[in-house]
Amino acid sequence: MAATVGGWRIGSVSGVPVYLGRSWVLIALVMVALFGPSVQRSLPELGALAYLVAGSYALLLLVSVLAHEAAHALVAQRVGYRVHRIVADFWGGHTAHDGAGGTPGGSAAVAVVGPLANAVLAVLGWGLLQVLDGGVALLLALAFTWANAVVAVFNLVPALPLDGGFLLEALVWRLTGDRHLGTLVAGWAGRGVVVIGVLWAFSPLLLEGERPGLFRVLWVLLLAGFIWQGASAAVGAGRRGMAAARVRVGQVARRVGVVRPDVLLSQLAWDEGGLWLTQDRDGGVDGIVHPSSVRRVPQEAWASTPVSAVAVRLPEGWAVPMDPGAPFEDVLAVMGRTGSAVIGLLQEDGRPWGAVLAGDLDRTGAPRPRS
Repeated sequence: MAATVGGWRIGSVSGVPVYLGRSWVLIALVMVALFGPSVQRSLPELGALAYLVAGSYALLLLVSVLAHEAAHALVAQRVGYRVHRIVADFWGGHTAHDGAGGTPGGSAAVAVVGPLANAVLAVLGWGLLQVLDGGVALLLALAFTWANAVVAVFNLVPALPLDGGFLLEALVWRLTGDRHLGTLVAGWAGRGVVVIGVLWAFSPLLLEGERPGLFRVLWVLLLAGFIWQGASAAVGAGRRGMAAARVRVGQVARRVGVVRPDVLLSQLAWDEGGLWLTQDRDGGVDGIVHPSSVRRVPQEAWASTPVSAVAVRLPEGWAVPMDPGAPFEDVLAVMGRTGSAVIGLLQEDGRPWGAVLAGDLDRTGAPRPRS
């Protein structure tokens, strides 16, 4: 089991690495603390072993989370998305994938299979309940069935960041042709669900003047915090996407020149706004030289320093044919697909006419138009 920055790699699914986040240990301890006393009350003869049974339930819950996320990953690959990793963490889990260039149908398919996987597990658990007589096995099967049924239903609530929110996003996207509007609507739906949930948690106090149960309030507030954070991120992403859709690439792109890597720094005219792209052996471009990199070289050394010494090679796919009139969101899609912070813009004949840097975005992620 390989350790990573955020946890441990525990395997892979269809080539996608699967990680157990360090925060999962916390949720496992919470499950043991909550489920252990219930097991002791149901099976008092177990004594302290009841907490071992509770630990087994935490492992079954992990299996449910991984099945949910693996379903997302496999369908995402099937519809053409790049899937980076699957992570089980404190909030359950998530599948990191690149949805650029997708369709409403593909997005909906990726979203719905997670809850469907839990529904299938719930049905299997229900089948086990019909043949088990009692004891620890029956108790674990009951908890497994109930947990998967709740997760399946809860995740279909039409509010981001839940899977049902992605279904709502896909529906609005399909009806309007605007994915960003779908994200915005589903994000606001998530905020609405939080408000409804908090009102329900405190409804005994609001309606009858009675103090609500502490457990009920704590769980609702915990879930509300998670959903509000994800919903707010979705609202922000939707707004940024809609803003980017109104901006043309030509308004943001920097001018560029092309230079061979063996040219000396002293032979070029450097300025603050322009960029130089390095030329490969085939006449294409494979890297970039930014003025800030040049400034780090003492000027007296420019006459002996080749461009290759300060050039940065960029990942495959970073330079793409794109018209100045294209929407800026096309650049964002390429950044997401390649992971490159620099996107080279090519004419149809392959000659570069401009470039966009991640630094050309403001702190909200919206482009800074250039005159």
